[in-house]
Amino acid sequence: MATRPQQHWTAPDDVITRLRKRWDKGTYLTALAEQTPWEPFCIPLTGPKPGDITSDFTAVLAWSRSWATDAGPLRVAYRRLGGRIAGTNNIPHQAWIDRPEHLWELLGVEEDVNQYRALIDSAARTAPQLLTWMSANPLKVLALSSEWPRIQATVGWITDYRGPALHVRQIDVPGVDTKFIERHRAVLSTLLDISLPPERINSTVQRANFTERFRFLRKPTYIRFRILDGESRLCGFSELTVRAEEFTEAPRGITNVYVVENETTYLAFPSVSGSVVVHGGGYAVTQLASLPWLHNMRVIYWGDLDTHGFAILNRLRNHFPHTESMLMDRSTLTAHRDHWARETVPTHEHLELLSVDEADLYRSLVDDEFGHFIRLEQERIHFSALESALSEK
Repeated sequence: MATRPQQHWTAPDDVITRLRKRWDKGTYLTALAEQTPWEPFCIPLTGPKPGDITSDFTAVLAWSRSWATDAGPLRVAYRRLGGRIAGTNNIPHQAWIDRPEHLWELLGVEEDVNQYRALIDSAARTAPQLLTWMSANPLKVLALSSEWPRIQATVGWITDYRGPALHVRQIDVPGVDTKFIERHRAVLSTLLDISLPPERINSTVQRANFTERFRFLRKPTYIRFRILDGESRLCGFSELTVRAEEFTEAPRGITNVYVVENETTYLAFPSVSGSVVVHGGGYAVTQLASLPWLHNMRVIYWGDLDTHGFAILNRLRNHFPHTESMLMDRSTLTAHRDHWARETVPTHEHLELLSVDEADLYRSLVDDEFGHFIRLEQERIHFSALESALSEK
């Protein structure tokens, strides 16, 4: 393209830039998808004034010639400009796009247009419910053009399926696996919202949770626990990991449930009559909410002595208000000063379910009363302190 003149006169590149902005908004492809009849349109050109012909005729001539050589498929309309001194000259006045093919050529998007048209035609035959979204989001469709046939086929397969609930892994579309589903979860969720009847969508679940929103089977929640009652066994085992949904009754003879954070502590937990210990695993303690029989148990939580430990305790009490805490007090913290560490990212949230003493210690940790971001991890507490606490329980 010719260089831009010093004056602010419209150059061919300026017109292309203006048209490119409309393309980038999807305007032209939306019109194509909606089969809007094509009408030639023009872009007015800012050009020389009569006085420019006499003051800088060379620049005017160069600008005018650039439109003669660099306009490509644009049709240039001229107007007469001049006067008695410089004479009358034909000056570019408007740039016209007469045919859509000219626009595609000018922007260099012929391949994109053909690809988008093919995808629209395919959807019109096999998935007409998607056309409105595809028309409104043409550039998203183009960005996914290589994957779009599989995306559309996946939406069609899920929409047509009428059998019992499945895992996402069981979607049976050539070239589609769970990684494909995860990679395109956002657009698949949007298209399924359009395609599925309301009863097949759990609208209370966000689109990001693809499995639950579209009623696929979830990965089971597992509860890992040990029997602490001496030589007692459950089905011959002292330790089990079971599906939470199947853990509907308390093990026979159990009245106490200890929930701990650290796996080593869980494995070394001493024998306690009529008790089990559950490996809570941080905020995973909320998985215990699916065990209603815990309402009839004595529940004792022992977590890290830091802000998140108290947050987990508070969260557990949201489900089981009667939960007690163990070794999460000021005296335990100060007795283990040599084992203090730093909490990387402490929480400052309001915890409304802590006892008076717990809340006081939590606030001291938040306010750095003992030092900056102080914490005492569960596994750093002396085992004798655990044995002493259990003897008091």
